[in-house]
Amino acid sequence: MQALTTERLIIREMSIVDASFMLRLMNTPNWIRFIGDRNVKTVSDASNYISSRIISSYRLNGFGLYLVALKNNRKPIGICGLVKREGLNHPDLGFAILPEYERMGYASEAAAAVLEYAGTSLRLTEVEGITTNNNLASVSVLEKAGMHYVKNIQLPGQDADFMLFSRIL
Repeated sequence: MQALTTERLIIREMSIVDASFMLRLMNTPNWIRFIGDRNVKTVSDASNYISSRIISSYRLNGFGLYLVALKNNRKPIGICGLVKREGLNHPDLGFAILPEYERMGYASEAAAAVLEYAGTSLRLTEVEGITTNNNLASVSVLEKAGMHYVKNIQLPGQDADFMLFSRIL
């Protein structure tokens, strides 16, 4: 994937050089609360996670989670991308932003760019999104991205109910 650019952001593929950033992001309170503890506690753990989960998805699926950085200084502030998730029929739009950059529209801006890329470059016809009922910020991002609520679902191996959203591209 060539880097995507928006008014304020650069969205690019991740590499293991982003491990320190991912370590920080994956241990923020909202990541732990809404996404879950992935037991990534060291830079080495983060590097392994990027290699085995993110970079492998680029190779296997042609898409994955991408690093979101500020355009003006290239500082990483979050991730946004597509995940092939067991229990879903279409790629899942996923995103997370560092706490100090939440509520500034960055997740919505990145989601719009990723969905445009999904439709035009990847030629996907539909994308889904999931979140928990109590994650109002994610519900807002999904709705701003043009997704509509379909139903509540359970995913394989998960105890929690998730709200399923969908958008035809």
